[in-house]
Amino acid sequence: MATLQNNPLLWRDKLPVHNSDGHKYDRGIAVIYGAREMTGATRLAARACARMGAGLVRVLAPQGAAQIYRTTLHEEIIVEDAAAFAGFDDARIKSFLIGPGMRREDVDVQLVAAALRAATPKIVLDAGAFAAWTGGGDVARMVATPHEGEFAARFGKMDSASKEERAAIACDALGSTIVLKGAQTIVWGEGDAIIQNRSVPELATAGTGDVLAGMIAGLLAQGMDAKWAAAAAIWIHAEAAERFGAGMVASDLPEMIPGILQSL
Repeated sequence: MATLQNNPLLWRDKLPVHNSDGHKYDRGIAVIYGAREMTGATRLAARACARMGAGLVRVLAPQGAAQIYRTTLHEEIIVEDAAAFAGFDDARIKSFLIGPGMRREDVDVQLVAAALRAATPKIVLDAGAFAAWTGGGDVARMVATPHEGEFAARFGKMDSASKEERAAIACDALGSTIVLKGAQTIVWGEGDAIIQNRSVPELATAGTGDVLAGMIAGLLAQGMDAKWAAAAAIWIHAEAAERFGAGMVASDLPEMIPGILQSL
């Protein structure tokens, strides 16, 4: 496995390029499963996903939460009742994000399995979904985004193992490309370990991980491979925080994305 230092030269030529005569479905539909209680996490992820360029973002609202989402999400994001979701047979659905704001027991792992059985969508497992997924995934189609605390809760602290070794353990156990977050962030899977040594203090605030998950889903919706979407997203995520600087909160990050994409 090659070890690479993350920088735009690795993935800039893999970023989505859109034709002037294209339409929203060329950019893919991203489906995000909404949290029942911590709806802010879903809203952050959905906004980031849209800002990263997904053609259409759909939020599946669990029972009792649809009205919250319909009155608080930006107008371009579609909200539908989760119980009425028709599944992943629509080939225009290119990415599926589940987990932001969710506890392990809230995650419908059968829905994740259904996304894997379908031909098209790539999948992002965040927070509760990382904890709930028992494995049998596809490294080329699935990205999981644990921070160190979530990794330790799932696999134990493993103080004697390097961060690369811990990422490899999670990759093998889940069948997923892993983004092991922290002051050093590692993308592990599909033949490469991509390391980002970029500590940004502004990211140590609530909701920034939800934004990152949405950013990855947005790039996956547009056809990027799992590891390159993850690598690009963590770099843009850190760049956004650095550019904003002191006083940043998570909801500031999506609004920084367009300028960074333009500069790339």
